[in-house]
Amino acid sequence: MWGAIIGDISGSMYEWNRIKTKDFDFFGSECDFTDDSVCTVAVAQILLEDRPAAATLQHWCRRYPHRGYGGFFAQWTRSTNLEPYESFGNGSAMRVSPAAYVNRHLKLEDALQASDRVTRVTHDHPEGMKGARATTHAIWLAFRGRPASEIRRTIVERYEYGLSRTVDEIRPNYSFNETCQATVPEAISCALESTSFEDAVRNAISLGGDSDTLAAIAGPIAEAMHGIPEDLITTARKDYLACAPDIVEVMERMYSDGEPRT
Repeated sequence: MWGAIIGDISGSMYEWNRIKTKDFDFFGSECDFTDDSVCTVAVAQILLEDRPAAATLQHWCRRYPHRGYGGFFAQWTRSTNLEPYESFGNGSAMRVSPAAYVNRHLKLEDALQASDRVTRVTHDHPEGMKGARATTHAIWLAFRGRPASEIRRTIVERYEYGLSRTVDEIRPNYSFNETCQATVPEAISCALESTSFEDAVRNAISLGGDSDTLAAIAGPIAEAMHGIPEDLITTARKDYLACAPDIVEVMERMYSDGEPRT
């Protein structure tokens, strides 16, 4: 979803230059798309075209190398062995948003099955699967117009994530973490507390953690809740994805039903 890609781009320059404030350039001079965007587009193509999940994911990552892939995942993308490796990293959640989008008018179970399909190829650890499912579930509920209070309650009850802290309570002691367990709940909280799409992304980046991935998880939930201003999509396309027309093409096909994004 565009929410994941824009969140990824905005957070990219703060992944290693972490900040603890919401006052920053949303599209900074050093921003770029990372592995989060590449993997999100791969998942979109898998689901749109019913392609083999592992081979398609590997194909996209090889097409766009050196985009910040995690160590074990980077090895997997270069390997001839496409078996999963029991990861519980937050990569399962940052790429999964298309599973919710393409199934937003269908049953929840359809969205969750799609999540499992694109997740188990690498992140087959129970926590990796759970992180992707929880993210998908939150986005699906948001598309259904459910209020933040109901989404929060559902995620807490079904996935046993702690979502009681506010963003201001999380921020002071939060640090870089690449696991689903210490990323997905915080990213969901950033989205559910937000007043707009941009506010959710700023919440996520301001935690001072794995900023691009936090924003890539919070962004699609916020997109489903608030929509995305068209100028943010235009900027992402023209200023950051001009070198990646194939990414834009897949994204536009995913949104080809003509539903508004604002």
